[in-house]
Amino acid sequence: MLAIKMESFVPVPANSDFPLNNLPYGACKLRSDPARTRLCVAIGDHVVDLWKLQEAGCFSGPILSKTECFKQSTLNEFMSLGKPAWQEARQTLTRLLSSTEGELRDNSALRAAAVISQSDVVMELPAHIGDYTDFYTSKHHAFNCGSMFRDPSAALAPNWVHLPVGYHGRCSSIVISGTNVHRPWGQMMPLSASAPVEGPCQAVDFELEMACVMGSGNQLGSPIKVDDASSAIFGLVLLNDWSARDIQKWEMAPLGPFNGKNWVRTLWQQYLYSVRFNVESTAGHGPRRLLAVSTMTRCADYT
Repeated sequence: MLAIKMESFVPVPANSDFPLNNLPYGACKLRSDPARTRLCVAIGDHVVDLWKLQEAGCFSGPILSKTECFKQSTLNEFMSLGKPAWQEARQTLTRLLSSTEGELRDNSALRAAAVISQSDVVMELPAHIGDYTDFYTSKHHAFNCGSMFRDPSAALAPNWVHLPVGYHGRCSSIVISGTNVHRPWGQMMPLSASAPVEGPCQAVDFELEMACVMGSGNQLGSPIKVDDASSAIFGLVLLNDWSARDIQKWEMAPLGPFNGKNWVRTLWQQYLYSVRFNVESTAGHGPRRLLAVSTMTRCADYT
């Protein structure tokens, strides 16, 4: 399915990842006004201040007209409104930024206040993160990582092909991209040593991962069905998952990773809006199922 190209009155470079078809949400501060965090979407080399649009009454639909979710400092309230609100926001923003729509284009004062060069803002963590789970989903990664800690013939644990292996991480150590990262200090058991030693990690690495950002959530004890994933997942974001492998190797038995895996994770500044989910059988992975995600924004679910 090919995305239909849509034109905006905001200049968008030909190679931009953020045309009108794809407006990722984020949070930012103006360099000239660092006291206030503003919610925004990116388009081309600009961001659009959603607080200014809401203040001007641009979100006039049946859901968003009754809330001030875009006047908050995080996306949490907006995400909690659910898929109908996400669709309404997407439709409104697409219309407002279209080259054929004059509501924002022809309002010079509002346009000047709301459409801001990305060079004039500093991006912030876009949501308050209340929980974080790391899933071990790539067979190649699971094999390579398992081979670091045990014989390659037993790199994959038997449960890996039957259930989504994961663990809970530390939310407070999730930081925005560009934050300085300190090398962790911990206890290790070098191969040549007869007793553990303490010191700075000698085996730091990171994994580029795709994170799913949950939106409206669910009640404790009420599972979300796979078929309902598109109504529960707000969007996607790139994440660097940092590891202290030598610390992790020594500490993880029998309860799993601790300080070796919870010292930092780096989140890209903006959420990529997710739009199409398909559940498929994954060849070669036994009964495991893959949630395949397309970031195309021109499809029936979100237009």
